[in-house]
Amino acid sequence: MSSPAAANASSDAAPARTVVHKFGGTSVADADRYRHVAGLLRAREETTQVAVVSAMKGVTDALIELAQAAAAGAPEWRQRWQALHARHHEAAASLLGERAAPVLEWLGQRFEELLQVLDALSVIGSLPEEVSQRVQGLGEVYSARLLGEHLRALGEDCAVLDAREVLVVSHGELGVDVDWDRSARRLADWRQAHPQRRVVATGFVARDAQDRITTLGRNGSDYSGAIFAALFGADELQIWTDVDGVLSADPRVVPEAVQLESLSYDEACELAYFGAKVVHPQTMSPAIERGLPIIIRNTFQPDHPGTRITAGRDVNGPVKGLTLSPHLALLNLEGTGLIGVPGTAERVFAALRTAKVSVVMISQGSSEHSICCVVKQAEAERAQAALAATFSHELAAGQVQRVQYVPGISVLAAVGDGMTGQPGVAARLFQSLGRAQVNIRAIAQGSSERNISVAIDSEQATRALRAAHAGFWLSPQTFAVGVIGPGNVGAALVDQLLAARGPLLKRANLDLRLRAIASSRRQVLDVRGIGQDWRERLAASGEAADLDRFTEQLLDSHLPHIVIVDCSASAQIADRYPQWLAAGIHVITPNKQAGAGPLERYKAIRKAAAASGARFRYEATVGAGLPVISTLRDLLDTGDVVTSIEGIFSGTLAWLFNKYDGSVPFSQLVAQARAQGYTEPDPRDDLSGTDVARKLVILAREAGRELSLEDVDVESLVPEALRQASVDDFMARLDEVDAGFAARLAAAGAEGKVLRYVARLDAEGRASVGLVELPRAHAFANLRLTDNVVQFTTRRYCDNPLVVQGPGAGPEVTAAGVFADVLRVAAGRGARL
Repeated sequence: MSSPAAANASSDAAPARTVVHKFGGTSVADADRYRHVAGLLRAREETTQVAVVSAMKGVTDALIELAQAAAAGAPEWRQRWQALHARHHEAAASLLGERAAPVLEWLGQRFEELLQVLDALSVIGSLPEEVSQRVQGLGEVYSARLLGEHLRALGEDCAVLDAREVLVVSHGELGVDVDWDRSARRLADWRQAHPQRRVVATGFVARDAQDRITTLGRNGSDYSGAIFAALFGADELQIWTDVDGVLSADPRVVPEAVQLESLSYDEACELAYFGAKVVHPQTMSPAIERGLPIIIRNTFQPDHPGTRITAGRDVNGPVKGLTLSPHLALLNLEGTGLIGVPGTAERVFAALRTAKVSVVMISQGSSEHSICCVVKQAEAERAQAALAATFSHELAAGQVQRVQYVPGISVLAAVGDGMTGQPGVAARLFQSLGRAQVNIRAIAQGSSERNISVAIDSEQATRALRAAHAGFWLSPQTFAVGVIGPGNVGAALVDQLLAARGPLLKRANLDLRLRAIASSRRQVLDVRGIGQDWRERLAASGEAADLDRFTEQLLDSHLPHIVIVDCSASAQIADRYPQWLAAGIHVITPNKQAGAGPLERYKAIRKAAAASGARFRYEATVGAGLPVISTLRDLLDTGDVVTSIEGIFSGTLAWLFNKYDGSVPFSQLVAQARAQGYTEPDPRDDLSGTDVARKLVILAREAGRELSLEDVDVESLVPEALRQASVDDFMARLDEVDAGFAARLAAAGAEGKVLRYVARLDAEGRASVGLVELPRAHAFANLRLTDNVVQFTTRRYCDNPLVVQGPGAGPEVTAAGVFADVLRVAAGRGARL
């Protein structure tokens, strides 16, 4: 079976017998565009070729405004008329050159007639509907004449068809109805007089049953194309516009929207109803009745196959496209008196019909306690008043509690023939919106299962559309990322993230957009994303660090997901975690202040994350890149019970005591470690044991113990006399500790043991951190130089504890652990990792 794209290509290679081409206003915006359209038409050797043209871009609106200005007596209407005349005169002169004189004369007569009409409007001071219809359709008349005369000038045998000569329509409640019999007879008579192979026809205009000039309404030119395709018995209708075809979403909201190769009539109608840039549903009705293929093509890329709309159904993927309808409001009629009462819905819709209010969406729960309608924002107050009047008796009696009006609503619709009978489609949509922190106010799905519509707050609409589009794998899962603290670890993380962004986008459909970086003093923000030159940009930035502005930058992105990575060691930044998490921002950090700081803050962080669904990940706070916390979490989640935790959590202290064998004094080893970058700038930060104690508190809390830093018995390796000295003084006097460490080493060696700095949490909840003596056969006695190790003794792992061991220090390793947390969050939000 051939693909839609192949079918499209074959239709160009072997032209259909009769083809109708419809060109929109952007396709005929000026003389150059008319030349381009003529070239497209001449390149196609159809047996019968009909080109239906719109007015030049913006002309229809200009004509409507011109008539309104004249009727209102606005003094500038003559200048507007002159500008419109000049635009068409210039296009004709440029297009036809030496052959322009007859057309320029014709245009002059037409614009003189328009001037007389406008003069009359300015006198009577009103704009009758019949005159408005006559004036606003003139742009198509001018446009068709220009294209037709240009084709004739190129030597083509071409006729210009004024649709007002053949097309007869009437206007009803459901729109425009075509009098097919009268129109067909008139076209047959016209064709006898004009048998040319090429025809250029006006769109938009027609006559009514009383032979008065009228129009087909907005989008009427597309409808004209479908009508003439039916009247000419065309084999296909090609609608030429300024896009490559129908897209899966509005590209102004979702830049990653993909072009659809094919659609069924039903899918196209659903998408068009909710505002997608596709043919109007009324346009498709003649095509649907006759099984006529419609192809949406790009005038500016004529070799692109476009989107083919037919009766056939392609069910690859449940959702073809998503649309967003803005400027709506929600009306909710609610009351106990509605339950089980027949005719309530009928009264609601009758009231809205009488008030001439169009209902976009309807939702009612099985309890019948409320009926919810979504209407246009401009009609909402009128609709609310109509319902209040209709149910005034019930409102007074308390049987109906209220008629609620909620402005600022948008409707998101997911459309696709593949949704029919496919379990889990609604779940995927709702899950995508939930993960993006989008609240759904109302839901509607028809029994055809081709459309799921949800009403949401307009302020969340952009984020919702992007999240849903990614949720159905129509575009990448996109995260706005902000990094705080671009020091050693933070800088390594940014470099890793930027290096991996391309491969992740290609392999996992994951788009990590770095939009903000903040140091302690300055920040750089960029809505387009920050690249490899981030160091230079941050150094040159004149914007002072402002975490409120930093957060706004991420929230204003309207991207489905937001991540803040805190690579600082600041308690003040940790104070912001509950606020960020409550706003739906994921927080990832190697900063131990949150996990080991005040217990109340820790609980607030956990509570905010649980309430919002945002993720708080902090794997790198304990073992850098080692899977320590995730391993503990897996044990607990599977029902195991932790009895005790022991470990060496400092790469610095691990290196010192792995190297310390008495051959070199302890103070000299500390100096070596500092010189090689193993310690903090002030080695006391490592030797005090506080950092190790914080890691033990984090693990204890993860295991369910309400432990605080003050509860840990910490043995500091820094003598009291050296704790307040300067760093230089401390290093100069550190040899004062050598004798004490030598004695402890000798005592341990006499018993066949070694010294190690170990953190312990026992079964009773007692926590300690300090220097201990361990047998040489102990797992902790045989580590590589800077390795960290943690040993979990649990109900399952009681005889042989579970050990996690590996490099526990270094910016690259730690950054990789943070990056892994970013990817875990992304996977939890639908990224295909």
